[in-house]
Amino acid sequence: MDVIIVRRVIPSDNSCLFNAVGYVMDHDKTKAPELRQVIAATVASDPEKYSDAFLGKPNAEYCAWILDSEKWGGAIELAILADYYGREIGAYDIQTTRCDVYGQDQKYSERVMLIYDGLHYDALAVSPSVGAPEEFDQTIFVVQRDRSIGRVERLALDFVRDQQRKRSYTDTANFTLRCGVCQIGVVGQKEAMEHARATGHANFQEYR
Repeated sequence: MDVIIVRRVIPSDNSCLFNAVGYVMDHDKTKAPELRQVIAATVASDPEKYSDAFLGKPNAEYCAWILDSEKWGGAIELAILADYYGREIGAYDIQTTRCDVYGQDQKYSERVMLIYDGLHYDALAVSPSVGAPEEFDQTIFVVQRDRSIGRVERLALDFVRDQQRKRSYTDTANFTLRCGVCQIGVVGQKEAMEHARATGHANFQEYR
């Protein structure tokens, strides 16, 4: 039977990374609060590994920061969650079609897949057909001897390339955002981060 790759959309509520991981690992899109706790506990337990230099802020400050539901996750959080679940997490970037595999150095025997559009994470799954219910999704794949997940990996890359052709991503260097708090416009991720640092505002909407 032929199968297809599907993108399972996760709500855009600043916790998409955590809820996308929750879906591919546990078929649960509401795991963000629990997984933020896991990350904070992991970081707090090893201040040597998770140093101020590594985190970009003091360890205790980072732990408080990641527990805030308004804050986004990224590479640090994916690496911790791969170790927590004991599975690789393959994160596909639509703009570059690159796949970063977290937990690869641990030689885990299974992998899950996410897709990233520059601002937002969704889950990738294998479905028996277009429109099939989510309960039929397969999200966990066996890592083979060559460290790939075989045919599913090729299907996933074809899917990501198709999303790239459709320009289903945000160019974070040049996109335009408006602050949802004070309505000021900024260009690119760098300006958005500087505005957030200066004002504490973290609610941005893309506009053209």
